[in-house]
Amino acid sequence: MNMEARRLPDAQTVTSVQHWTDTLFSFRVTRPRSLRFRSGEFVMIGLMKDDGRPLLRAYSIASPSWDDELEFYSIKVPDGPLTSRLQKIQPGDEIILRPKPVGTLIHDALLPGKHLWLVCTGTGVAPFAAILRDPETWERYDKVILAHTCRTLPELDYGRELVEALPEDPLIGELVGDKLHYYPTTTREASPIEGRISDHIRSGQVFAHFGLPGWAPDTDRVMVCGNLALNKDIMGLCEAAGLREGTQNDPAEFVVEKAFVD
Repeated sequence: MNMEARRLPDAQTVTSVQHWTDTLFSFRVTRPRSLRFRSGEFVMIGLMKDDGRPLLRAYSIASPSWDDELEFYSIKVPDGPLTSRLQKIQPGDEIILRPKPVGTLIHDALLPGKHLWLVCTGTGVAPFAAILRDPETWERYDKVILAHTCRTLPELDYGRELVEALPEDPLIGELVGDKLHYYPTTTREASPIEGRISDHIRSGQVFAHFGLPGWAPDTDRVMVCGNLALNKDIMGLCEAAGLREGTQNDPAEFVVEKAFVD
């Protein structure tokens, strides 16, 4: 794509791009030296509009806090103000990145527990890609369950490849051990596990699958990142199980990310 000859404000250089499906892609960019963030947080990224003003959206950082680069995972919306252009980036192009990370999906917002549930739909897996590659996650919990719901099997590939690589990761592979559990579901294509994750939680099917009891305040911690319907549904299920929503200043049993991209 055509980029301005002059360097953009808060510019970072694209180092790699991978297109997973016709509607999903990931990319990596250089990391500002000054950027410090906690795995699970998001930043504002974007491109310059034709009128010279920045067009920015919130994107979860999919790479862990120790990574030398930053990774992002995005949908492609044909008419999306940002993603219709962002999907065309190539290595060497520049994007705008505002180095002010924020977000609710952080370990500090949860009380100590035994089981960490990462519940997501679509590109909501992005912050969990960071959390799953963070040593702190595996030091805090006895079991970590990634429950990812997508429409089709190819849309699960990003999360599946992440999960498959974790046990061999040179930094955290030994910590992961047998703690990792994966529960991928599809809603519009036949697969080994079909249906919305919220329905599987409500019915108890996901707990039976792993031989675990239902959520309990003493043992279970839940992070949620997905569309608005999922967020509301899972929040209701958490509250029904006696879990409370936490914040950095008041840690509790579950947290929900409420930032979205176009």
